[in-house]
Amino acid sequence: MGELDVRQAAQEEAERTFESFIKYSKYGVYASLAFLLAVASCNFGVETDAGKTGSQYNGEQYNPSNLNVNK
Repeated sequence: MGELDVRQAAQEEAERTFESFIKYSKYGVYASLAFLLAVASCNFGVETDAGKTGSQYNGEQYNPSNLNVNK
């Protein structure tokens, strides 16, 4: 009779643990989606206005005009 009590207790604990796992997994997915939407609304941090900073592509500086020169 004691073995059935142990199995019943283990089953109840497994069900509680599984419900908690599903609950926190849902909150994790919702938080991730909210974060991605917030970042996407800010254009993922890319600066596009006139006062933008950071590295910008300069076609004149990186122009490979000397590739066809025979030496």
